[in-house]
Amino acid sequence: MEGLHNILANYPDKRSALLPLLNKAQQTYGWLSPEALESVADALDLSTAHVRGVATFHDLYRRQKPGRHMVQLCTNIACMLFGAESLLEVLEKQFDLRPGETSGDGRFSLLVMECIGACDMAPAMVVDSVLHKVPDRDSLLRILEAYQ
Repeated sequence: MEGLHNILANYPDKRSALLPLLNKAQQTYGWLSPEALESVADALDLSTAHVRGVATFHDLYRRQKPGRHMVQLCTNIACMLFGAESLLEVLEKQFDLRPGETSGDGRFSLLVMECIGACDMAPAMVVDSVLHKVPDRDSLLRILEAYQ
């Protein structure tokens, strides 16, 4: 993994670099495969079980290969009041997409977020790194169809 030595140089006890190395591995590969976890464990002289335990504890780490596009739907109170729950139903029915999973065609992965900081746009979602206001089912379908 490129940049490994630069990261380790910042930590007198290299085991302290576990989270930064997991971040780097996910950034490099898009997810934390068993091989990536083993590589991090080897670099830090930790057991793979320990590294896997840390990775599974934190929600920000993906342990499944993600779809081509990451959909993050906000479910905070403002978004729920304005229809986020019905948008979740549309994602499940139209795209066979459930929270924490990837669609069968590998096109989308879905993360349900507690807050994306866009209450003024409720309901809101982020696709890849683009913020979208999603007022209804048709808007959701139109937005996601643009991500071929």
